[in-house]
Amino acid sequence: MPAAAHKNYYSVLGVKSSASAEEIRKAYRRLARKYHPDVNPNNKSAEDRFKEVQEAYDILSDPKKREFFDRAGFFNEQAFQQGAEAFAGGGAGEPAGAGSGPGFDFSGFDFDLGGEAGGRRGGGSFRDLFGNLFQRGRTEAEPETGGDLEYAATIGFWDAVKGTVLRLQVPRQDMCPQCKGSGAGGPGGTCPECGGKGQISQKIGDMRFNRKCPACGGSGKLGARCPRCHGEGRLAREETIEVRIRPGTREGARLRLAGKGNWGPRGYGDLYVVLRIQPHPLFRREGDDITLQAPITVAEAALGAKIEVPTIDGAALVKIPPGTQSGQRFRLRERGVPSAVREGARGDQYVEVQVVVPRLTDERSKELLREFAQLNAADVRAELPRLAARRE
Repeated sequence: MPAAAHKNYYSVLGVKSSASAEEIRKAYRRLARKYHPDVNPNNKSAEDRFKEVQEAYDILSDPKKREFFDRAGFFNEQAFQQGAEAFAGGGAGEPAGAGSGPGFDFSGFDFDLGGEAGGRRGGGSFRDLFGNLFQRGRTEAEPETGGDLEYAATIGFWDAVKGTVLRLQVPRQDMCPQCKGSGAGGPGGTCPECGGKGQISQKIGDMRFNRKCPACGGSGKLGARCPRCHGEGRLAREETIEVRIRPGTREGARLRLAGKGNWGPRGYGDLYVVLRIQPHPLFRREGDDITLQAPITVAEAALGAKIEVPTIDGAALVKIPPGTQSGQRFRLRERGVPSAVREGARGDQYVEVQVVVPRLTDERSKELLREFAQLNAADVRAELPRLAARRE
């Protein structure tokens, strides 16, 4: 990115310097839509404004670049990257000279990095600008605890309804029992990276920095690696973990098992078990409710009846009133699934009836049905023409 000294990116986006990340994102989206080349074809002014908005958002949407801009009052990509590289391995030593690196004016900053001042003193220190900024970013990237794990498990319909104990074979990273997570295997020799000095030299432009050796951490020695974990401090192993499935557990439930994730220097992460539930050939579950389709005869639908239907607790009676139509639903209160969330609560079961028309094979049945049709000659399709003519 080109140097952009004295450009106020907050003004470019029309937000305050205290704006939140969400406010910056909304302002960018609004301006990007307004000045996008597709919306303003052959408009050089709009195109330049769009690029300016893009540049401002690139800086202010990145926490590290935004802090650089806030502290320095401007942004220069080359100086930003050089500062990151110079401090990537730890604290910096004294610079050899007070010259400015290419593309970055160091005036106004203090180059006192532990020795004599190498430049003019001013409103902030070089250590503050680069050291704190990049040291903090590096610390945040290093997890204090081990990583979390996610494991997908499939259980049966009845296991989810009634509850069960699930035993899983989970591969995870555990602390090496030999080195206790240190990765060390005994006394070592001279660090080959720094030759035992504990520091390495790095030049940026006209400046030279001495910084802590990243390989040995400044000790000048490199310890031998643990032969069991090869210096990693942890080993892969498979563990049998028991997961209690509560009655009424739903599809997609995410169960957290604290401390059952991967090991890290500050402890273990967590294990998250995501459940998938196999369907049942008869019962269809909708939350805590159960739906069941039950066939009934024409006579039962016309005259009414009491039919027996299965539930998850056994058989139950359902009263079918005269004139029942195919597709009607009847509710059996509290015959559904026990709630895994509300203690003591339970869903309902809905019985959806389907009228089954018989296949007539004997003449007597056909004769009776013709007689029935004559006695009940109502036109069941009388409303079709009127409904077809509606223009709503």
